[in-house]
Amino acid sequence: LYTRRMVIVSAHMILSVLSALLYAGLAWCASSLSAPAARRLLLTVAAVHAGALATGFFVPPPAFGFAPAVSISAWLVLVVYLLESRALPQLRARGFLTLVGMAAVVLPLFFPGRALPPEQGAWMGIHIALGMASYALLACAVLHAWLVTRAEAALRQPGSDSLVTGNLPVLTLERLMFGFVWAGWILLSATLLAGLLFDEWLYGSALPFQWTHKVVFAWLAWLTFALLLMGRWRLGWRGRKAVRMVYAGSVFLLLSYIGSRFVLEALLQRAA
Repeated sequence: LYTRRMVIVSAHMILSVLSALLYAGLAWCASSLSAPAARRLLLTVAAVHAGALATGFFVPPPAFGFAPAVSISAWLVLVVYLLESRALPQLRARGFLTLVGMAAVVLPLFFPGRALPPEQGAWMGIHIALGMASYALLACAVLHAWLVTRAEAALRQPGSDSLVTGNLPVLTLERLMFGFVWAGWILLSATLLAGLLFDEWLYGSALPFQWTHKVVFAWLAWLTFALLLMGRWRLGWRGRKAVRMVYAGSVFLLLSYIGSRFVLEALLQRAA
């Protein structure tokens, strides 16, 4: 068992460091690469990053925390970007994404998280997957909110950010942003309702559902995104108001699981 664990840990460390180096290389030459070459390299680094995540999950005992959550979210955002860039090759956000990925992939080496309690139900994996998917989609919404801001700045100062936005219309970027908000909000709703209604299936009878600050911040994020979507539907909200609400909801969401686990694991150095 010890030998098996050491093999998995070594593989996890090697793949994580290799991913970070590939991300760094891409960040260094992102502006000079052609679109097809950059896409091939992004696919390669996404595959290596996936290997680092997979080996991390198999290190006994199973653990999870803020750093694995950040790494998974960054990888999912990269995958979404790769899919989106096929339809919209004008997007040029790969430099920013590679810098984020480079930091995210090495975080679990320093903060692997806490061991998952054995009393937690088998459905906890699905619950975590839903949560990470919602984090990733709403992170994509934040990325597109930033692109909307850049595109609006380019309208005021022509050519200033055309390399980033690829001269995409602001309305197109806004529609994409709200699409990611809708998808992320739906998954966040499923995650929160599952934790509220099926707490014994997820946490076990010994760990009932509690209204912790983590849960409160998550529901504040849910409410913020719900208000944004309602305002978009009923009042036609767009532009800076919509972007600010995307940022506000994302801050609440960041303060929920990732923020609370960061304080406990990195600042207070507690496992529970």
